[in-house]
Amino acid sequence: MKHRYLAPALALTLTLGLAATGCTNIENSRDLGDPKVSGTTIARQVCALCHGVEGRSTSPNFPNLAAQQPAYFIAQMKGFRNHSRVDPAGFEYMWGLSRSLTDEQIKTLADYYAAQTPASPGQAGDPAQQARGKVIFEKGLPEQKVAACVACHGTQAQGSAQFPALAHQHADYLVKQLKVFQRTDERPDGSIMKTVAHALTPGNMADVAAYLQAMPAP
Repeated sequence: MKHRYLAPALALTLTLGLAATGCTNIENSRDLGDPKVSGTTIARQVCALCHGVEGRSTSPNFPNLAAQQPAYFIAQMKGFRNHSRVDPAGFEYMWGLSRSLTDEQIKTLADYYAAQTPASPGQAGDPAQQARGKVIFEKGLPEQKVAACVACHGTQAQGSAQFPALAHQHADYLVKQLKVFQRTDERPDGSIMKTVAHALTPGNMADVAAYLQAMPAP
């Protein structure tokens, strides 16, 4: 379990390093401990390193944030800040980075990303795999007692206040999070997903993730 404590320390080191290199110009500052630095500046100067300047990540390790539901984004950021969200891929980076953010900075970050152009459809899996994923998304898997994703995430996977937008999210990231929901309690605010994901096979996860990444734009 040691890695659970070492990783936040590394994130904190990164946070302090960013603060140390902060610019005296508040509009270009990387100082996460300064409440005067706006969420927009933080997005462009710090978050962009992993998520892209406009929230469209080029790495499947980091989720796209562009066009994300602001209420959902705020809830996740506060989960990182108060350490209630403990999935490794999240806390290793986000505990340290979020520790000093104010509610106002988090809200501004949420509004910034919500206003960005969403990621474009990507390619993931073959047409047969995407077709299977489409069925899971739209109809679920009744024989496995798996509910349709569309019921909570919307017909275009646009999400809502409680549920995230999933359209065009990286397939690898989606699979990783489905495994977190299925096998752990590391995201307690997503308890409903633990029930939904319980009966999914690895193949089911790959199918629906492939469909969502490549989902046609509305």
